[in-house]
Amino acid sequence: MATPTETMKSNLNFRRFEDGENEWDDWSEKIFAQDSSHKCPTYIHKTPPCQGSCPSGEDIRGWLAIGRGQEKPPEGVDWQEYMFRRSTDANPFPAMMGRVCPAPCQDGCNRNDVDDFVGINAVEQFIGDNAIAKGYKFEAGADTGKKVAVIGGGPAGMAAAYQLRRKGHAVTLFEENAELGGMMRYGIPEYRIPRDKLNMELQRIVDMGVELRLKTRVGREVSIQQVEKDFDAILWALGCQSGRGLPVDGWEGTPNCVSGVAFLKAFNEGRMKVTADKVICIGGGDTSIDVVSVARRLGHVKHENPTDRPELVVRDGYVAHDTAITAAAQGSDVTLTSLFVKDKMMAAEHEVSDALTEGVTILDGVMPLQVIKGEDGRATALKICDCTMDGMTPIPTEGTERILEADLIVSAIGQGGDMEGLEEMANAKNLIDADKFFQVPGKPGHFVAGDIVRPHLLTTAIGQASVAADSIDHYLKHEQLEKRPKVDVHHFNLLRKLHEAGLDPESFDSNVGDQRGTSESKFAVHNYEDRSEQEVIGSSDLFLGHFQYVPRIERTEDVPTAEEVLGHFHERLNPLTEEQAVAETKRCMSCGMCFECDNCVIFCPQDAVFRVKKNNSTTGRYVDTDYTRCIGCHICSDVCPTGYIQMGLGE
Repeated sequence: MATPTETMKSNLNFRRFEDGENEWDDWSEKIFAQDSSHKCPTYIHKTPPCQGSCPSGEDIRGWLAIGRGQEKPPEGVDWQEYMFRRSTDANPFPAMMGRVCPAPCQDGCNRNDVDDFVGINAVEQFIGDNAIAKGYKFEAGADTGKKVAVIGGGPAGMAAAYQLRRKGHAVTLFEENAELGGMMRYGIPEYRIPRDKLNMELQRIVDMGVELRLKTRVGREVSIQQVEKDFDAILWALGCQSGRGLPVDGWEGTPNCVSGVAFLKAFNEGRMKVTADKVICIGGGDTSIDVVSVARRLGHVKHENPTDRPELVVRDGYVAHDTAITAAAQGSDVTLTSLFVKDKMMAAEHEVSDALTEGVTILDGVMPLQVIKGEDGRATALKICDCTMDGMTPIPTEGTERILEADLIVSAIGQGGDMEGLEEMANAKNLIDADKFFQVPGKPGHFVAGDIVRPHLLTTAIGQASVAADSIDHYLKHEQLEKRPKVDVHHFNLLRKLHEAGLDPESFDSNVGDQRGTSESKFAVHNYEDRSEQEVIGSSDLFLGHFQYVPRIERTEDVPTAEEVLGHFHERLNPLTEEQAVAETKRCMSCGMCFECDNCVIFCPQDAVFRVKKNNSTTGRYVDTDYTRCIGCHICSDVCPTGYIQMGLGE
């Protein structure tokens, strides 16, 4: 059961310890009895749950450590740029994802078991906006002479182009629309994704040397066979830009019943200036929230001409409203229906709250039954009833049927692929099959990423693109594809960090010196083990008592009221200042990585744990152990806040 807000504010240790844990452990027996264990501290690097929960696999702990000043940048690089470089190793869109990602990383954050999660999204937005302001650029790798065709200019296609150019492969990107961005441009309103910042993050990738072929659909303007002939590999990143209709009587063929995807595209292209008087959207996810929020902002024209009806603009693709009609717009009555109750809806909680503030009526726990049509064949109402959910299947509640009047009905219940002209690539679901390496089975040289594999989050598409780019790189080099790690994300690499700091281990010569031990040798990283590719560290492995209650610094929002929403199109989310962003990074508990708190040094009763000399120290190598003094008492492990120390080596 969720802890009440007032309890969180008044009882600052409300989740720090389990019930009954109200006495200090007696460590004296452990100190004097454990010297027979033969175990000493080992420094174990594990993946934090924020990172393990991130579909694009960002090194979140790493760039938060840079922001807090714990990890130092290389000489000549300011911390803001170093933070940007670490973030964009996995995801080239920090300004976008910092705004619209639903942040599964924050749900996984171990800080939830102390007070509240770290505001990862907010800090990521700061990284992205600062990078745009400072004009940071990406660099391409050395040319390999290989050419890759990327089909689709959305988040998956652009992220793949970025990763492939970093590896030195030439990229030509085919995009059906007039502009890049995919669902970031055509599916999400500008008040959530500012177009100037989107354009800059896209252009940064194009500037790496990506060749563009806009308004070009593979399967229509150019054949698959021609692309196969001209390129060494192909990545399909088509996205899913066709919406699913309602599976109820009366939907099919009804002119004023449209998909959420088409509705948002018509708005985002600037063609739809007003909507209908009574709008009903069926959904419950983020797309449906965008639909109803846009509808409330657009309003309707009371005495509309038949040619101004919004469904004509949505369906046609070329018809556009006259800008002048917006002057006569009045507020629309907008209703969102959801199979799930509010706290189980797929949309982010704050998006649901914002929609309610903006005057949207949300009917939760209801299901559509029938589209009711008038004599002219247009929908006039939607018949609904209450329902309960059996998994993902709605069960209607008898006797609760009722009618909702409607001038426009929008289905936002999912998306599908448009495979016209590409039928040879399509599976039974009109998507494209992928194996674990994001190859297309049975089609050598063809790879796939993003929603066309399975519709999901923008950040999921970005993560898949990174894996696909790795697979393409191996394919082009005629290398065998490597087994992907169990925790498949972008990890901190201690050897890379040591190299960056000029502290590379010496080369190993098996013919020189005493090979029985390595405590004084310089060819190994001593008493360190990297389990980050296999293990995610949970809060039970941390010493939570180390962390004080520190409230999260939240971004403010300019959410219009129901009376203010008409015509309100400026950005809702206000960014953190640099000072606020740095303060928020300091709330990170650095799970699975030393953050140099000195607890192990201070509490060791044998003075066996010591700091590494400053000229040999770097992130992950702050302390070491003198095993001639260590008695195996476990205290250093017990008081390690981050779970970085585990007792090992012996037995």
